[in-house]
Amino acid sequence: MNNKKHYFYIGIVISILLTVVFFLFLPIEVGGTRAGSAAILLANAGFLAVTMGAVIVFVLVLITDKHVIKNQLITFVRFRHLLKLMIKRDFVTRYRRSVFGVLWSLLNPLLTMFVLAMVFSMLFFHMGIDNFPVYFLSGQLIFGFFSEATTQAMGSVTAGAATIRKVYVPKYIFPLSKVLSSLVNLGFSFVAFLFMFVVTGGGFYWTMLLVPIPILYAVVFSLGVGMLLSAMAVFFKDITYIYGIGVTLLMFLTPIMYPVSILPDRVYYLIHLNPLFHFVSYFRSLALDGVVPGLWPNIACLGFAIGALVLGLYVKLKTQDKYILHL
Repeated sequence: MNNKKHYFYIGIVISILLTVVFFLFLPIEVGGTRAGSAAILLANAGFLAVTMGAVIVFVLVLITDKHVIKNQLITFVRFRHLLKLMIKRDFVTRYRRSVFGVLWSLLNPLLTMFVLAMVFSMLFFHMGIDNFPVYFLSGQLIFGFFSEATTQAMGSVTAGAATIRKVYVPKYIFPLSKVLSSLVNLGFSFVAFLFMFVVTGGGFYWTMLLVPIPILYAVVFSLGVGMLLSAMAVFFKDITYIYGIGVTLLMFLTPIMYPVSILPDRVYYLIHLNPLFHFVSYFRSLALDGVVPGLWPNIACLGFAIGALVLGLYVKLKTQDKYILHL
């Protein structure tokens, strides 16, 4: 118990120190310009500092409590075959009894991207964005994965109630399987994105080879959020409906179909609190601009991703023994 308190106090001290440092030195691409509200800049700095503080504390836990991590790794290895079966089941049952079968895994995102690109190209042609369909699809690719992964993960534990009542299974296996299943779908969507990229005459850059980096950030972040939501859904059923509204709001707060340059100043500064803004911007820098993001964008993305994962893991491990009473 004392160790937990020590970690908590260490996290608070580190977060306060980082907040001061980030407030003074946070670059424009992460926190917005200093011409904006000091309160908003402080919120940006504080939010990023807390996530980085969580990362540092997590590393300390890894170093000092190696036996806990070792036990979790042994458990994961024991159930890795179950994880593979769950991912395979999700993929196979998705298009079962359809005429085209697994081929829909490629046709579905391709046709969806084509329709969305055409519709939004007509609606937002006046924004002056070069190759708007590709710009839109690059944002939709990341956001679509996050939305699907977290939504599916949220109900994964309650859907697996029958299994949980019968045998012991690590509870994080359920949201993890949904996130990895969504990652498989993302792979097919990325192929469809590349096809649209060629059709619309987009230029290929060598930096396209680095797009797994922002995708990895998005996967880790989605896993953390998914584990948190799956734990909350066991005790608070209404979270399913509330989260649906939240995802819709988040879609409009993420620059998927519009450039951030058209936003009012206050909204422009606040949007930096949205982790998906950083993931999408990172992906577009590599795929559309041929630019490798610097240190600070990586710190922002890594901070949000690991921060969400640490929070999700903590809540999941803290509450999983009580699931059986509520399922």
